[in-house]
Amino acid sequence: MMSGIRAFWALILSLSLAACSTGGINVGDTGPFAPGVDRRGDAVDGVEVGHRLIAAGEFELAIKSFNRAALDRGGYDGEILSALGTANLGLGRLGQAETLLRRATTEFDPVPEDLNNLGVVLMERGETYEAVQVLRRAFALDDGESTLIRDNLRLALAKIENSDTLDENENQYKLVRRGSSDYLIRSADRI
Repeated sequence: MMSGIRAFWALILSLSLAACSTGGINVGDTGPFAPGVDRRGDAVDGVEVGHRLIAAGEFELAIKSFNRAALDRGGYDGEILSALGTANLGLGRLGQAETLLRRATTEFDPVPEDLNNLGVVLMERGETYEAVQVLRRAFALDDGESTLIRDNLRLALAKIENSDTLDENENQYKLVRRGSSDYLIRSADRI
């Protein structure tokens, strides 16, 4: 019994001495606190952050990031309107997505990616004939180089030709980002 008590006190003594060691928190120049923000450093572009958030499925945060980018740029340009439309489409807000993408393609020089995304929204809303026209325009502006736009156009044309036999849930439309990434939109019950 005596050896058990001694072992207990030896354990307590060793733990208390370990707590007194000098290998703890480095409190050099900054103290024990996390480093602050380097205000002289370059900020990441809000549009790029928004696209990363869309890719991660964080559509609400992406919308906030795009709106901040619009403030930084002094207004909404075609790229930001298109990105906001894409984020709204991801949230299922088809009306808002259509409005934003129409603005991006009419108020600014149309870009094939924006026209493609507008075509996807129109397909989702059941406006297949208009979607085909928009996707044809996107395909022509792109000189037929984008396989994603071509695939969407094929899906839209197939839907018109076989409107009675196609199941709407089988269609997978591809959104195209201005830049290096693309987005795939699937119907809600397939996600």
